[in-house]
Amino acid sequence: MEVCYQLPVLPLDRPVPKHVLSRRGAISFSSSSSLFGAPDPRQLSQRRGAISYDSSDQTALYIRMLARLSCGSTPPSSTPERRVRRLLSLQRYLHSSRLLRGAPQQIPLPILDEDYTGQARCMLEKVGNWNFDIFLFDRLTNGNSLITLTFHLLNQYGLVELFQLDIVKLWRFLVMVQEDYHSDNPYHNAVHAADVTQAMYCYMREPMLAKSLTSYDILLGLLAAATHDLDHPGVNQPFLIKTDHYLASLYRNTSVLENHHWKSAVGLLRETGLFSHLPAEDSLSMERELGSLILATDISRQNDYLSRFRLRLDQGNLCLSNANHRHFVLQMALKCADICNPCRPWELSKQWSEKVTNEFFQQGDIEKKHKLEVSPLCDREVNTVGNIQLGFMTYVAEPLFAEWARFSDTRLSQTMLGHMGLNKASWGALQQQEQSSAAGEEAEPGATATGGGGRSSSKDIPQGSGVS
Repeated sequence: MEVCYQLPVLPLDRPVPKHVLSRRGAISFSSSSSLFGAPDPRQLSQRRGAISYDSSDQTALYIRMLARLSCGSTPPSSTPERRVRRLLSLQRYLHSSRLLRGAPQQIPLPILDEDYTGQARCMLEKVGNWNFDIFLFDRLTNGNSLITLTFHLLNQYGLVELFQLDIVKLWRFLVMVQEDYHSDNPYHNAVHAADVTQAMYCYMREPMLAKSLTSYDILLGLLAAATHDLDHPGVNQPFLIKTDHYLASLYRNTSVLENHHWKSAVGLLRETGLFSHLPAEDSLSMERELGSLILATDISRQNDYLSRFRLRLDQGNLCLSNANHRHFVLQMALKCADICNPCRPWELSKQWSEKVTNEFFQQGDIEKKHKLEVSPLCDREVNTVGNIQLGFMTYVAEPLFAEWARFSDTRLSQTMLGHMGLNKASWGALQQQEQSSAAGEEAEPGATATGGGGRSSSKDIPQGSGVS
């Protein structure tokens, strides 16, 4: 059965990214709408997904999907009337919204493929669970996890209505944010941003924060999480500095990546005019505070933030009725969300560990190719996923999450510490297996060395050398 849908809020005002073309669909353009008459939609493409753009309607972007049929079921009839009803134009979509008629209502998610709608929405009902599988959710949304998740959370909190956000501008902003993450980065991509956003949501739901955060705080927290690694190049700050990259010169070798993420986010906010309806002073203040949150994710400043957080907890003078104190706690929450991978269940944590290590090793390969000094953790010949993770958990993650548990001693914080302990033990066991295998091979007559003896110890991991 062939079903046609219209994506209501995606005008083609930017070039279609290559990663969209290479995923599931094919894009075709026509001068007249082929979906309401000849030629037959089947002529558009024989692939599972196809996009048809009608130049006579600048807001129309149509998706053709082949719906799955259950075994033994009879294909339902697809009459022209039924098909036309599903093709709501942007104007009909907006005017039919109860939100515009004054009755608050959650805005329906424009998920395209009917096969996945139920599963993705079912997952969103449990978006506050710590074992939320962002990899599965990304597949269910056809690679649009960041857009779908962030839009859902903003809508769930009622922020779209409260801040009078134009839904078209908001959707366009989220689409541009997702596009500006590099899909060829193994780790610093839109899925990581979606994962951090989901973690940030979990932290903001903790009792101490839930009863203290204002709607403004929540909006800033979600936007900062979604944009905190925007346009990440897949290499770290030392690499940019030693290669005389223009970003290093622009930001004077200080929080180079974080400054770039922040400025990129501000650029998209201004390009889309998402907050253009607010007074200029309020908009600028929001941009500054967004930058303050994103800059806090600079891992090289880990000790500074952790020391201040620990001192506040020791003195017991954190007052969440104070806006500055709430902002500081949001900074710490975003820092935790950014490096929470060791605290996820093993099945998820292991995938993230392999992805970030792969990105490290790709940088090391580039450095070797251009005869540069290989950065710490980036040499695949002397490092393993296990020893990198053991060092990162011991010297970076554990101290941070121990203090977070002091601040918010809840079931979630204890769950995170429990997962990290189990994951640390699992990596230790894998390390022992690798060392035993390497020792066995070396003991065999004529066996050649595999390089295992040159592996670095987790003690060699300097604090602050983790994910940037």
